[in-house]
Amino acid sequence: MGTLALDTEALCSEIYLTLGLNESGKGVPRTPRVLLLISSLLEKSIQKNEKLLEASKKKDGITIFHGLRAPTLSIRQYIDRIFKYSSCSASCFVVAHIYMDRFLQLMDVHLTSLNVHRLLITSIMVAAKFIDDAFFNNKYYAKVGGVTTGEMNRLEMKFLFSLDFRLQVTVGTFERYCLQLEKEAVGGYPIERPIQVCGLKESWTNQYESKCAPTIAK
Repeated sequence: MGTLALDTEALCSEIYLTLGLNESGKGVPRTPRVLLLISSLLEKSIQKNEKLLEASKKKDGITIFHGLRAPTLSIRQYIDRIFKYSSCSASCFVVAHIYMDRFLQLMDVHLTSLNVHRLLITSIMVAAKFIDDAFFNNKYYAKVGGVTTGEMNRLEMKFLFSLDFRLQVTVGTFERYCLQLEKEAVGGYPIERPIQVCGLKESWTNQYESKCAPTIAK
């Protein structure tokens, strides 16, 4: 068991290094690899999800995070912008991804091009406040995200209340998400369902585990 634990720890450390999670946002000359993988995963998931919604003629639930039209800025460009100006750690983006999973599962809505940008800026801001030593205020994040300060405040409150303010992420969950992102890099992570993201099982989500499948996509 001891050898297995050491091997697992070494594997996770190597993956953290390859994902670029060992550096903070400030002063990093290039975009950490993890941001590229999250962008790719979200883009693929949204494309498949919207095709399935269109084919099924099903109307998705509308939340405060939905816009009337999709922003012209791509997910990749939007994430790069947030990373460039927020100076938050690369780990914030993994934690934000986990928060988005939780939110979409609990709210029973799908991730689409109409809500992904607002969910990203909100979840990243919340993650930065929770895990980083220093972070900007809502007014600054609103400017970075392209929304008003009032809207940013409303998005944050809706997000937090929807998660019941349960922001803790276990080390095990963080590691699993990193492993899944690494699988995405080599094309080994299948997206089986339209995205209505279901978070991996955690102690605080026991009441929702019956709804979850071991995949990021819904």
